[in-house]
Amino acid sequence: MSLSSLSSLSDPEQYVPRRRRVIPDRIKLFEKHDGEDFRVRYRISKEVALRICEILNLEPETRRNKAIDGLTQLLICLRFFATGSFQQVLGDLVNVHKSTICRIVQKVTRKLASLSSVYIEMPLDRNELRKVAEGFFQIDGFPRVAGALDCTHVKIVSRGGSLPELYRCRKGFFSINVQAVCDSTLKIRDLIARWPGSVHDSTIFNNSHICADFERGKYGPYCLLGDSGYFNKNYLLTPFLRPQTNSEEVYNKSHIATRNTIERCFGVLKRRCPCLEKGITLNKTSTVLQVIVACVVLHNLCIELDEVEPPDDIVIDRDDDHFLHTGVQSVQTSVRTAIVNSVFS
Repeated sequence: MSLSSLSSLSDPEQYVPRRRRVIPDRIKLFEKHDGEDFRVRYRISKEVALRICEILNLEPETRRNKAIDGLTQLLICLRFFATGSFQQVLGDLVNVHKSTICRIVQKVTRKLASLSSVYIEMPLDRNELRKVAEGFFQIDGFPRVAGALDCTHVKIVSRGGSLPELYRCRKGFFSINVQAVCDSTLKIRDLIARWPGSVHDSTIFNNSHICADFERGKYGPYCLLGDSGYFNKNYLLTPFLRPQTNSEEVYNKSHIATRNTIERCFGVLKRRCPCLEKGITLNKTSTVLQVIVACVVLHNLCIELDEVEPPDDIVIDRDDDHFLHTGVQSVQTSVRTAIVNSVFS
């Protein structure tokens, strides 16, 4: 063995120290803004954010590796609802990797959506139905209303695949057509969020559980109010397309004023969660539907917690151009005729 070989054996091994993982300090989002600045960014007040965080119980199971606390997780998700931004943008906001942001948004969204059976429900008994009807009656004297019905489009990215055009709505963009029933306080009492944007509003209603409930008389003499895109039925009252008498004119005026609650409800919902108006940029349809349900639960929570309406700083595209039935719109007219003759004559 040569001298050079012996010398190489005697050299000590080169030790390369292992790089320690450095976790950056988290930005304390809750303390960064106050008052109106906080409401503009997260669409709710600090007090309501704290109460919702308690309801959701988002605290991490461990404090290792600077685990993100429950309140910050809620604010990250609220910021996503408020902006619809990509995870990378939200990650830069709080010094968190985008994969972590994705997991947090999914976790909080699932938590909110899981409460839908508690916070999205039609009146359960006659006393509650009567209170809901009294709230509607105080608007403009329309009797026995259990809810205002309508649909709204939530923009999404193209689904791709073999049937992408199913999701293209009449306005030309891809969407989910969401049906809702609200009460006079703008609380959403029933929600269906699964139909592609090309499906007509009346098709969604005719295939819904709430239609079946009214068909079998679950809500007694109470009815829903819908616009002229629906066929008039004894439990779904629509306006007269061509009113012939003064009583029908008065009926239409009261109907429009009372049913307008659902239009205002959609406006407040989309200002509370602007991602529903600007568009949800997630790729999985199941996750998009969860986001819609979570936003509605958040909306109802804010109403129950007496949160003020969100800032009026975005323009909401109203879905006023419903297709009208140009033929015979009325299927059942006895209840509508009776209301016209007894209440508005």
